[in-house]
Order: sequence, then C-alpha cells, then structure tokens
Amino acid sequence: MTTNASMKSYAANESASRGRRFDEPRPAFRGEFQRDRDRIIHSTAFRRLVYKTQVFVNHEGDLYRTRLTHSLEVSQIGRSAAVALGLNEPLTEAICLAHDLGHTPFGHAGQDTLNECMRDHGGFEHNLQSLRVVDELEAKYADFPGLNLMFETREGILKHCSVRNARELGDVGERFLERKQPGLEAQIANLADAIAYNNHDVDDGFRAGLLSLDQLREQSLFAEQYDRVHAKYPSLEDRRLIYEIIRRMIGKVVTDLIEETGRQIEAAGVRSIDEVRDAGQPLVNMSPPVYEQHVALKRFLNKHLYSHEQKLDMTRRAQAIVRELFEAYSSDIGRMPPEFADRAASLDGAERARVIADYIAGMTDRYAIAAHEGLAG
Repeated sequence: MTTNASMKSYAANESASRGRRFDEPRPAFRGEFQRDRDRIIHSTAFRRLVYKTQVFVNHEGDLYRTRLTHSLEVSQIGRSAAVALGLNEPLTEAICLAHDLGHTPFGHAGQDTLNECMRDHGGFEHNLQSLRVVDELEAKYADFPGLNLMFETREGILKHCSVRNARELGDVGERFLERKQPGLEAQIANLADAIAYNNHDVDDGFRAGLLSLDQLREQSLFAEQYDRVHAKYPSLEDRRLIYEIIRRMIGKVVTDLIEETGRQIEAAGVRSIDEVRDAGQPLVNMSPPVYEQHVALKRFLNKHLYSHEQKLDMTRRAQAIVRELFEAYSSDIGRMPPEFADRAASLDGAERARVIADYIAGMTDRYAIAAHEGLAG
C-alpha cells in the first residue's frame, strides 16, 4: 500500500484536495480516498454490476465476466501500477471501482441504444452517468445526495466529456474547458480499464468458443507469450494454457506501462499535480511497440469477437429490449416504480426523458429482460 511518506510529490494528496461538494467531518481512522472507495463498494449501483454485462449477456454463462468482475480486475491492475509509481493507491482504487457505475444493462449495446433514444434530450453516455450516479442518484445519506465523493475521485470517473456538458458540470468539468489533464491516478485508471478489457475478453471469447488458438496466435502480443508457455509446458491443456498466456500478457503490458510512464514523468520534469495537469498530454502511457500490440489486439477483438454473429444476435436482442422499454415508459410513466414515476410526473421533455434513462440505466440484464417481458402482461 502507498503511504503518504512513500508517495511522490506529483501524486494526488488529500491535504491539497479540492474536497467534497458538501462539507463533512474527517473520518477518524481512514483517509478521505479510502472513505470514497468504501462508499463506492457499499453503493447500490456497485452491487448491481454483478448482473450487468461485460461482453456476454449475464445469463448466457455463469463464468463470463460481468461489470463487477471487470471493475475488480481494473482495480487490481490500477493499484499495482499506482504503488509502483508512488501514486495515491486508494484514489486509484476508488476511480477504478467506480468507472462503470453508470453502465446500462447489456454493455455497449444498451448504452448505444439508450443514447439513440435520448438523442433529442441530451443523449446518454455511461461516463457521464457514472458521475450522475455518485453525485445525485445514490440515495443513502441523510445530509446530501449521492455519495459526496472527493473532487479527485469524481474527476477520475469523468474520463471524457463534451464542451457543452462540461459547462454544466461545474468544477469537475473545468479541465475539459481549459484543456488540462487529470491527475496521474485518473490516467492510470483509464489505461487499466483498457488493459483489463482487452486481455480478459480474450479469455471470455475463447471460453465461449468464439475465438480459437489459431486465430489468437496471429496476434503478436498473444503469440510471443504462447511460444514461451508452450515451450516450457508442452503438454498443458488449453484452458490452463490460455490462463497462463493471458496472465503473462497482462504482466508484460502493465510492466511496460509502469516503465514507460516513469520515463515520461521524468522527461516532463513534473513535481506537482498542478504540473501534471498542465503537461499538455497524458503522462501515463505504454511504449510505442507495446501500444501497437495492444491496439492490434483490440482491432482483432472488434473483428472476431464483438462482430461475431452470436454476439451480434445478443446485441440485436439487447437493443430491442432497451428501445421498447424506453418507448413504453415514455408513453406511460406509470409503468415505472413510484420513485421514478413520481419524479417524472412533475417533469416534461428532456427532464422526464432523463428520469426514464436513469431507471433503465440502473437495471441489471435480468431485470431488464423481466421488465420487457412484463410489457406484454
């Protein structure tokens, strides 16, 4: 664990934080970012992630990754990198755990469809929705809406944002208007997400029978680890072979990320988080050769996994469910539970549509399927 004494001067430090939206007494035995992490873990939105899709619809198989397992894997990668680089580990962990809180059911298929439904009402983007969850929608505390997280945690959750939306977000949107960078912990979380997504989707795709060893060996990042593992363990069965390869792939990319980021921090000469923000570009990066391998693997997954006919069939079903739920609730808000119907009743236009989007976005895969089936009842 990174302590204040071992953190670098350019790490986020709670003593210099921009604080919380609503003042609170300091925690007695935890740091402020540890408190954020704990609030995220205890949130309703975090629990729901266990039944939300990563790639495969939740009920398609019990061993496929969900948004919850993905978030935990992102957190593990992020924490390892943060400790190695002398950054704020609890903050990195909090951002990693919260980054998908606003995700819809059915993964990107659900998000894209809900965005289409909200096209005339400001759109829908899971990144903004994650911030909305922690700032407004979680209703657990008597003194404030949301989770009242620290500024740096909220900043890290908001990975990207349009200028139009940034103007409406206050302090956390300022960096998009000023074209500044987030802290290094947020940058770590961003790439930890991409690394986890890429490598673990290889595992799920192989497990589902949508990717073969022969296909995967065409990718240099996979092939170089395959050759090493196969040479050392020539009789290893495929399941353990894949796991060992993916473990080594992640190890290679994360090690490269740490080493390259260390070089870029040194080259930039940053000494404080303000200098990180003013650096003009992200300082957390992979080296060019490893980044190219990472991007090539992503392109491969787009072509052979995410565009596989079996996956596309899931996508079409998910799109129909989300679209028809939105249309049904737009026609009759009384179909929603009272806590949402009552809010929507006093609103119209974009504000009413946003309440409907909040309700659908909060659904798990199985809840959305059941709600859709209930429309015919």
